[in-house]
Amino acid sequence: MPHTDETEQFTALSARLTGFDDVDLIATGLVEVYRAVAVEQLGTELYGRLLEGTGAVDDASRAAARAVTYLWYTGSWPGPPPRLVSSRAYAEALVWKAAGLSAPAAAPGGYGSWAEVGGR
Repeated sequence: MPHTDETEQFTALSARLTGFDDVDLIATGLVEVYRAVAVEQLGTELYGRLLEGTGAVDDASRAAARAVTYLWYTGSWPGPPPRLVSSRAYAEALVWKAAGLSAPAAAPGGYGSWAEVGGR
């Protein structure tokens, strides 16, 4: 994916929202994918306000920030029903990293490998 100033801004915003540093977010390989989802779902005006941090903090910008945070932690865009971005997004969701786990059914080892201690 092309590296742009907007990608850097989105990465910096995402780092502030998630508490993960930009290196962790870039390592997922999903920064540009999530940026595109955010633009599509929020619209260019609200996305731009969120990215720039301009204007008053209102209900719409709070909801947008929560949605981007939700996207990073779950790999899904919120809403009834939440929309999973991809199987890779599920596997790279920050919820697994925050818990120190691999995503169920996405890690090598097969069914039940989560229950094995120390590779036994």
